[in-house]
Amino acid sequence: MARRTRVLSALALAAAAALVPVQATAHQPAHQRQAPPGTPCSAPVKPASQMTVESCDSPDRIIEKAANIVPTPGQLAWQQREVTAFTHFGMNTFTNREWGSGTEDEKLFAPKAIDADQWMRAYKAAGVEQVMLTAKHHDGFVLYPSRYTDHSVALSPGSPDVVAAYVKAARKAGLKVGLYLSPSDGAELPHAWHAQWVDTIREKQAEGKPLSLPERMALEDGDRAPAGAGRFGNGSPVTERTIPTLVPGDDRAAAVRSGKLPTFRVKADDYDTYYLNQLYELFTQYGPIEELWLDGANPWSGSGITQKYDVKQWFDMVKALSPNTVVFQGPQGARWVGNESGIARETEWSVTPHTTDPWTGLGSLPNDSTDPDIGSRAKLLDPSVNYLQWYPAEADVSIRPGWFHHPDQRPKTPAQLMNLYEKSVGRNASLLLNVPPDKDGRIDDADVAALTAFGSDVRRIYGTDVREQGPAPYTFDRIAVREDIRHGQRVEKFAVEARVGGSWQRIAEGTTIGHRRILSLATPVTATSVRVKVLESRATPHLGATTLHLSATP
Repeated sequence: MARRTRVLSALALAAAAALVPVQATAHQPAHQRQAPPGTPCSAPVKPASQMTVESCDSPDRIIEKAANIVPTPGQLAWQQREVTAFTHFGMNTFTNREWGSGTEDEKLFAPKAIDADQWMRAYKAAGVEQVMLTAKHHDGFVLYPSRYTDHSVALSPGSPDVVAAYVKAARKAGLKVGLYLSPSDGAELPHAWHAQWVDTIREKQAEGKPLSLPERMALEDGDRAPAGAGRFGNGSPVTERTIPTLVPGDDRAAAVRSGKLPTFRVKADDYDTYYLNQLYELFTQYGPIEELWLDGANPWSGSGITQKYDVKQWFDMVKALSPNTVVFQGPQGARWVGNESGIARETEWSVTPHTTDPWTGLGSLPNDSTDPDIGSRAKLLDPSVNYLQWYPAEADVSIRPGWFHHPDQRPKTPAQLMNLYEKSVGRNASLLLNVPPDKDGRIDDADVAALTAFGSDVRRIYGTDVREQGPAPYTFDRIAVREDIRHGQRVEKFAVEARVGGSWQRIAEGTTIGHRRILSLATPVTATSVRVKVLESRATPHLGATTLHLSATP
């Protein structure tokens, strides 16, 4: 195995050098053996966002490959947008549920208004740079007038195109846009199967057996049939289809015939065709879309029905329509951090190993995404690993106990939000903070107040380096360390030392760095200079700017 490097970077605290990035140096690891000429393992390792692990790769070469996994342009831009506001809004907002059954009457979705501009003002007050809307949650109710289902806002009072209003308001506010389109779809459950399932749930209830949340919601709605066409898991044949599948009187027909709108030939069953058509609608009508969120929920598989997704066709079409879109759970996209608490691991790798081709499945990590270790050398060198890719973490959490707005719930405090920020953004992850509008179509005043105070605190603490306030010495209790991730993520262990009273003292240690690592000190330190020691690295580390911050109000 390659020896681990030991390097030293010093950062003087002179004001003139305050924001100058620091680049550490180290020797590249040497192979323990040389591959025969002409084999895949004899060629130089070149930076890429995904690589195949060859059978002839030595352990050293695998680590060298991991050190040269780099983000795509879309991923790089995504990681620089450190906080995204999640907007859960839909049928559940009006039924006061967290999980819809898919049988709800479309007329129940009746917001007094859609004040998307107010949503964006609240989000921007928190400092977000991207927003993401649930265009379709697991209940299958669609927040734009889709051509492929009646279970949408088209049949709601006023027929509000929520996606259009959201995207327009976000762009007006200078925010990037993400959309969530749930693969699971309760409205598309086959009707006969659903009726039998409800009878089974009634039997379970009579026997005193516990019911899951989807089962409880289905039972509440009784004998109402799913609102869709029964396409989810219906066993329909896989045949050749054209996307977009034009409907009678389709307003896109001329643009498709002329080639102004692209077409895709796919092999798909009924539900995959439906899903591909909706993806096509979103990307061609509301794009550009900077992030597509693919939730992995599949609540009915244990009850005898599931839908096999051909996700490669999804990914291929999205790539063709929008090359820089980051797909959550997609290839060279973003991954779930492993909890819904908004907290990243203290050792959070953006370079991850995979047993299967990331283009063929949702996620595809060789271990469960809740595993405390997903990217160490031991994980990279596991014999089951066949691929490596850049796959950064996204830490999702709601400002309220639920994901949808419920009048009896209260938001987290600004202090709680700051703690989440430091344990997500400060641990090489993106924070996905859900702030749901109420059924009046506005974000609650209590949420706005919490977001505004939180954003103010982030700007006060992390908006400037304490070195900008005057000559040394400087007092600080937060240290932000960065790698220049254009060169990958390489640091495995580092330490920070401060010159206090004329002598060097070690004041903090960490493992991974990545885009940004925030180290919190128990008490403030006053020092004339600091230095970052890279103790272990997979290859030559490239450090970005190290900045110093003080959390206490001066």
